Amino acid sequence: MLKDISFGQYYPTGSILHRLDPRVKLLIMLAYVILIFFVKSYIGYILFALMVISTALIARIPLKSLFRSVKAVIFLVLFITIINVFFYKGEGEALWSWWKLAVYVDGLVFASKMALRLILLVLGPALLTYTTTPMELTNAIESLLSPLKLIKFPVHDLAVIMSIAMRMIPTLMDETDRITLAQKARGADLDTGNIFKRIKAMVPILVPLFVCAFRRADELALALESRCYDATPNRTTYRVLKLKGRDFLFLIMFLVFMAAVILDVALPIYYPCDATWIEGFYDNAFFSLFGL
Repeated sequence: MLKDISFGQYYPTGSILHRLDPRVKLLIMLAYVILIFFVKSYIGYILFALMVISTALIARIPLKSLFRSVKAVIFLVLFITIINVFFYKGEGEALWSWWKLAVYVDGLVFASKMALRLILLVLGPALLTYTTTPMELTNAIESLLSPLKLIKFPVHDLAVIMSIAMRMIPTLMDETDRITLAQKARGADLDTGNIFKRIKAMVPILVPLFVCAFRRADELALALESRCYDATPNRTTYRVLKLKGRDFLFLIMFLVFMAAVILDVALPIYYPCDATWIEGFYDNAFFSLFGL
């Protein structure tokens, strides 16, 4: 499961997306996350899915590796989908009911849209980390927050903290895998039993993991101190971020995509692939199943 977490992992291919200004990619991703919460129709989700897939193809990132990141949240997606299907009170008659549980057409539509939204929310940031190194993200955040220096906000300190945190994510995941394999080699049972037994079985993994994390933090602090590192003074960067023509091109392309999504949200267009389509599909499947 930990290997499926894509945040903090970088997939170098040398594509044009990898060479984009990290500030542009970060702003596009923030707008992507905000826009997806306003989508109400399946057409809007199809637009987002096409954008993610086309971006992955341009970046030459295997779709299998990209969609593998969804495994980390598949339990959450299934849980939220089941809750919405059985407890969402829609209009009209229920398709199926038992005790206090009922399935409505509106519930099926709402649950499917919530599942699509969660999956797309995972794929977008995963694509960002696949095409941007942690150091580039740190420099982008520091550059975007630089106006806060006027009010004496420690922007560089925050950037350093975020850089160290993102660099530690893959390291801690590898350390967790090693500890898990070591505990299994000693006879630890981590895969069987009920949920309480599995939580109790995680203690032999979490304790050495925390010890390892604190030890690495202490070693890093000593290394920074021995090199007289101080984040407070004004420091220069090895690579100065500058916008180029390809950055403006991708910004324009994303603005066109934003306009399409806003148009889909603003116009009161009814799509037959919503409630009526699902209700008809359910009826046809029901009657076909019983030969009626």
